[in-house]
Amino acid sequence: MHARPSTPAPAPAPSSPASHPSSESAGDVVRWAAFSCVLVPVVLVVYGTSVGGAAAAALGLAAVTAACRVLLRQSERNAARARAAESAPPRGRRARTAAGAHRGGRHGAGSAPGG
Repeated sequence: MHARPSTPAPAPAPSSPASHPSSESAGDVVRWAAFSCVLVPVVLVVYGTSVGGAAAAALGLAAVTAACRVLLRQSERNAARARAAESAPPRGRRARTAAGAHRGGRHGAGSAPGG
């Protein structure tokens, strides 16, 4: 018997936050939560909890999952808006107001009270 020399498999590249977009990780979280909505009641029934109790647990988990999904999507939208605002060119001071629409400041002696 000849033993083949084994060559180690290349190590996977370390994962960084930049390599996984947030929408992908949020989707993963929601998928795992949906999986737990199915798995937890099954485990509860196997270990002796009533079917009604397991169904109530499933409904509770589903409600929490739905709320988390809504919050995650809202967070993703806000992050996308923030990224869009960062990439937009900065607006100058004069670009904010229309021509001639001055705010505050001194406009000559005629505008001062009593004068």
